Amino acid sequence: GYVLRVLVEKGSQVHQTSGGKVYVRKGAQSLPVSAPDRLAELAFAKGATSFEDMAVAVLPPEVITESAVLTDFLEGYSPKTDPLDFLVNSHLLEHRTWNPTCAAVLLFYASPPAAMPRKCSVKITRYETKEETPERDHLGEQQTVEGPLYALIHQAVARITEMMSNISIWTAEGMKNVEYPPETIWEIVTNAIIHRDYSISDDVQVLIFDNRIEVFSPGRLPGYVNVENILDARYSRNPKVVRTLNRYADPPNRDLGEGLNTAFQKMKEWKLQSPEISEVNNYVRVVIPHTPLASPEEAIMEFLNHHDTIRNSQARELTGIKSENTVKRVFLKLAAADLIERVPNMRGPLARWRKKHRGTRSA
Repeated sequence: GYVLRVLVEKGSQVHQTSGGKVYVRKGAQSLPVSAPDRLAELAFAKGATSFEDMAVAVLPPEVITESAVLTDFLEGYSPKTDPLDFLVNSHLLEHRTWNPTCAAVLLFYASPPAAMPRKCSVKITRYETKEETPERDHLGEQQTVEGPLYALIHQAVARITEMMSNISIWTAEGMKNVEYPPETIWEIVTNAIIHRDYSISDDVQVLIFDNRIEVFSPGRLPGYVNVENILDARYSRNPKVVRTLNRYADPPNRDLGEGLNTAFQKMKEWKLQSPEISEVNNYVRVVIPHTPLASPEEAIMEFLNHHDTIRNSQARELTGIKSENTVKRVFLKLAAADLIERVPNMRGPLARWRKKHRGTRSA
């Protein structure tokens, strides 16, 4: 017979049944949602409404209109505009109370975390390990970066770059300080900050490991955006934040979608594997791996073009392979192809391999 498959694409609206009920899917169950706060959370998560439009009642409009951050922004803004006119025309003030919106506070208040009803900073943590699940002993330094969004992006990227400068890894040319494409770090951190769900009370988390950087942005992907179409989709959870930042003379954000494509392209140009994007619980997780794009065999042979020998531990760090036995199989495969040989009289943990030159015999 026939099988009918009904595929409902992810949308940007919270849909109701004909009876006015809202359901969410949890595994094999459809669970009703009726609490107003839960419905609001669902609308924020899907991007149907944006937390950036919520009014911050504790602040009068003067703290934004007279803000030095706004003044500096308008100095480079064309055409010349009065601060109040700009905020009104950009819908950054709540139209009934004239209280600044969350977007206005995030963009132009000197210390957004002091006024925002939710956390909105960037927390950067250095773990001195490559392990997937770090332990407390691996914790190096930790810092929280705060400030209005334009400055926050610049300061967060600068601090991440500074922390990375102290990490050394094995490369084909030898032991070097770890380096990632600056554009990749910039675009992924910028996206995590400006496209996050600000209704969730948590900071953007940046975890720096010896062999990768992990960026956690609060909130799942909005609207119809998913992991498969994220490089092509055009959707913004915080359109006012995105549009206003793009009006800076030197904007930190490109057109929506273009930035992530740049991040991926630069990793390819640097011969590194592409970032990995996933949704973990209520976060978007981006992993920037420092793993060569070359195959393990190519990476090992390139290393031996610059060095006399290679150890298993060096090969694991070079290729990103975690298993000692897997690397051993790569060595044996290269040896079977008559490309490398074991260094004589060096066994066990001291074992090394070297290129096999024509006319030599394996020990």
